[in-house]
Amino acid sequence: MKAIQLHAPASLDNLKLVDLPDPAAPGPGEIVVRLRASSLNYHDYAVVKGMLPTADKRIPMSDGAGEVTAVGEGVSDFVVGDLVVSTFFPEWMDGAPPEGGFTRVPGDGIDGYAVEQAVGLVTSWTKAPKGYSAAEAATLTCAGLTAWRALFVDGCVKPGDSVLVQGTGGVSIFALQFAKAAGATVIATSSSNEKLERLKELGADHLINYKEVEAWGAKVLELTGGKGVDCVVEIGGPGTLDQSMMATRIGGHVALIGVLTGFSGPVQTALLMAKNLRVQGLTVGSRAQQIDMIAAIEANGLKPILDQHFPLANLADAFRHQESGKHFGKIVVDI
Repeated sequence: MKAIQLHAPASLDNLKLVDLPDPAAPGPGEIVVRLRASSLNYHDYAVVKGMLPTADKRIPMSDGAGEVTAVGEGVSDFVVGDLVVSTFFPEWMDGAPPEGGFTRVPGDGIDGYAVEQAVGLVTSWTKAPKGYSAAEAATLTCAGLTAWRALFVDGCVKPGDSVLVQGTGGVSIFALQFAKAAGATVIATSSSNEKLERLKELGADHLINYKEVEAWGAKVLELTGGKGVDCVVEIGGPGTLDQSMMATRIGGHVALIGVLTGFSGPVQTALLMAKNLRVQGLTVGSRAQQIDMIAAIEANGLKPILDQHFPLANLADAFRHQESGKHFGKIVVDI
């Protein structure tokens, strides 16, 4: 079978297409999946660029979707032919996040899904939403579930609430779609007026170009009558957190997801205290949360926004496209 391995030292030029033996027959509680698609996340980019060290010859990519081709003894949740999608934390079933961080995350701590076939425990997968293609399903593992948890697990967004989303990456667009499906008002930021128009087409109620309006936190207050939003999906990190806190209502929730502006920086602790804010760091979610998200997707008929498709052999080019910042939504790898 074909696979992409990340050879040391990690770089886009060291993503190598290789031939590997087909997986063994599934053991008890395992299934074999013929992968059909993956999708790019910033986490994957950090791995292949060497920002998150991993083993030599690691198969990257945390997200994968495809059809079940074999089931092991005792498997009852899946049958041959089911379209399934991977879980980001194969050992986190429910409840609070487990110890161990990223040690068992596909494409990071263990081999991921830039490969034609994979075998693993049934807990490494859930069924994909009904009516989804493999490419659509492959967007859910990281970006979709991160947005879901930010809004409805750690946060409690409900009809009539207001949500601020940043940019046009996978998490932000999912957050926009989920928030609108829940009946919330959405304020969206981007540095591109063209992309802002596309966000408007997806339902964004208010648009802010943060290059033109540097004090966009104050602009959000203005748009909300001085109150601030109930929830911010914060993907920038230290470079945007202060503006996000300014934009949030007293007692509101900031879901701290990304580090696009860096890994460290000063925080206005006085603002954090004065507003009684809850700043919640999060990394994706549990298998149970993924199942809940998929049920909601099926109930609402929500479909992900796909950007460009790249073949597996051109994975490095897919990351270069991500690096350019020109994408809108999820970049897909066809396997």
